[in-house]
Amino acid sequence: MTDAVGSIDTPDADDETAESKKKTRKGGKRGKKGPLGRLALFYRQIVAELRKVVWPTRSQLSTYTTVVIIFVVIMIGLVTVIDYGFQEAVKYVFG
Repeated sequence: MTDAVGSIDTPDADDETAESKKKTRKGGKRGKKGPLGRLALFYRQIVAELRKVVWPTRSQLSTYTTVVIIFVVIMIGLVTVIDYGFQEAVKYVFG
């Protein structure tokens, strides 16, 4: 069978040149450095990413913390009520 470019059994000329280019490439920055150089690059990238983070202000942080604590207290109360209801239902059914 053939497709629009050529035979399936024989690769195209463009494919061979692309593969040969990939084989000669050494890996960029990581290929030239040892383990300590790669570790230093990793930490530099971490610091660069942390600089991009939009940190909340103190008032936003206290608001978020308050909302989370209130939500957790409400969920604890809800689970407690449901647990008590199941406990009473089991006592009623099984004596």
